[in-house]
Amino acid sequence: MDTMTDGANGQRLDAEYGFRRVALDEKQTLVDSVFHRVARRYDIMNDLMSGGLHRLWKDAMVSWLAPPQRGPGRFEALDVAGGTGDIAFRIVERARGHAHATVLDINAEMLAVGRERAETRRLSGDVDFIEGNAETLPFESGTFDSYTIAFGLRNVPRREAAIAEAYRVLKPGGRYLCLEFSAVDVPGLDKLYDFFSFRVIPEIGRVVAGDAEPYRYLVESIRTFPNPERFGGMLRRAGFERVTWRLLSGGIAAIHSGYRL
Repeated sequence: MDTMTDGANGQRLDAEYGFRRVALDEKQTLVDSVFHRVARRYDIMNDLMSGGLHRLWKDAMVSWLAPPQRGPGRFEALDVAGGTGDIAFRIVERARGHAHATVLDINAEMLAVGRERAETRRLSGDVDFIEGNAETLPFESGTFDSYTIAFGLRNVPRREAAIAEAYRVLKPGGRYLCLEFSAVDVPGLDKLYDFFSFRVIPEIGRVVAGDAEPYRYLVESIRTFPNPERFGGMLRRAGFERVTWRLLSGGIAAIHSGYRL
């Protein structure tokens, strides 16, 4: 990643925060602030940003993962930056008792929402919630059969470090899946999507959540995330093989896949 120096204080501006460049340690603080403000409205936020399509995209990611419904032992899944449990719940429910999921998130408020939802769905015994950093996972190497992250990697200051950690904690043969917003590739839809993103979403956020700023950052962060080809290169450099991706809804989102072989 390119770096810059802020002439005012000499700090290296190593990370993207929306369209701004900030110091690496500052980005995590800023992102934490965003998610503290939207934790209780996270599902509404995703509905606003995707028109409700995020639910179908998450279903598609878990379908592509295809956690086993039989076999010796339980399938061990790790979902990172998934504090509210959306992906973890889908995995354990699809596996019909043959999977255990660990949710790791840096934001305690998001995890609190996830624990409440797990209790409501009677899944507390199948899903664990752990506070931690995607860049330094608190797990031994070769622990998990799968690693998933949905709409979270673009908020991590050191993406390469998070990808390397994903590779480390996967078992040989383990699967990496990342669901992220992507670059719209349908003429006409791209302009409509830009208008909706930059003009409509922040204003809806102001009305629904009382604060437009978190939504403005999240929209900007989508535009600075690597396109599928560049992101695929990042996965290969980390050691992943059989790297591929699937575009969803005209390229509004993409699922990226790789294996530790």
